[in-house]
Amino acid sequence: MQPVERSLPLSHALALGLVQGTAELLPISSSAHTTLLAWVLGWPYGELDRGLRKSFELAVHGGAGLGLAVAMRRQLGEGVSRLDRRRAGALALAVLPPALLGRALRGHVERRLGGPRSIAAGLIAGAVAMALADAPANGGARACADAGALDGLALGAAQTLALMPGVSRSGVARAAARARGFERGSAQSLSLIVALPLLLGGAAVEALETHPRDARRAQLLGGAAAFGATLLAARVLAPASRGRSLLPYSIYRVLLAGAIAIRLRRAR
Repeated sequence: MQPVERSLPLSHALALGLVQGTAELLPISSSAHTTLLAWVLGWPYGELDRGLRKSFELAVHGGAGLGLAVAMRRQLGEGVSRLDRRRAGALALAVLPPALLGRALRGHVERRLGGPRSIAAGLIAGAVAMALADAPANGGARACADAGALDGLALGAAQTLALMPGVSRSGVARAAARARGFERGSAQSLSLIVALPLLLGGAAVEALETHPRDARRAQLLGGAAAFGATLLAARVLAPASRGRSLLPYSIYRVLLAGAIAIRLRRAR
């Protein structure tokens, strides 16, 4: 059995938070990139006590969620002012399935599917789904305001599939929205809107837990780094990718999966 690490170095927490926040808004799987960064650099992140690792991940996701909320505050305010029963129902259907199943299955998924091999498989699976759903032949001209119950179910199912490491919540949510006929910019906006409650909800639950002082410092630093990186990415990366094809991201994901396979083979 591998030794269990009881603390995460602050320098590692900072780097992982920055990677998480930068990748959070892109359909490339931010969680996969934080795991792979530690794996490539030989950091003992994978041997961190399971409860502390989960708490750290929730902290950086929460920081990213706060950064996203600040960046989208105007859009969120307009959405709240226009919220009606149909839109509220669609949002609930998009959020509740992944929230409930994520809480029930997260530990099992992490134990079974948290390694580089399964991450590579998730990267490829997500890449295929994104490329197929975003094909030019699919078209799509629906706007965010058109979202209804069936759209919420599709987004909820997609976010539930993203429990598999490497799949990417943002990627499969955008793919699901494109498959439902939303235009690319609206699909991107929907993927961010439905991700916010999950990111912030997990952080809120984590805030109620108590941890050793060293672990709490790492969580706060990682969360703060993710907050700043997400805020910057929302102002630079997200606008640059708005309305653009998902194909370049699909190609990148396949190339990254190939690099993982080569490294695993050499290590063998």
